[in-house]
Amino acid sequence: MSKALPKPIAAYIAGSNAHDAADAALAFADNAVVRDESHDHRGIAAIRAWKAEVVKKYRPTVEVLDVGESDGKTIVKGRVSGDFPGSPVELRYAFTLEGEKIARLEIVP
Repeated sequence: MSKALPKPIAAYIAGSNAHDAADAALAFADNAVVRDESHDHRGIAAIRAWKAEVVKKYRPTVEVLDVGESDGKTIVKGRVSGDFPGSPVELRYAFTLEGEKIARLEIVP
């Protein structure tokens, strides 16, 4: 594994770490899906609202630990710190890309 991030994933993480929900959402395709905490968020508006809620609740930042590929997905292992019990935690982000946009993101412990 390496730490080289594809451009849309780097843009998402930069927007997330800046606590800018609108900027983070720009990395996604119009019909993208984010799966987080067993819920799906479909489309740019829903993804922007989800990210805004996450920022408001937890103020998280992600430190990228590893990046790899598996089954056509870019897998990012990150250390997430923020205002939540047990911080920091390590999470796995599975990104599916379509061109220069994120089509799907699944976040799991």
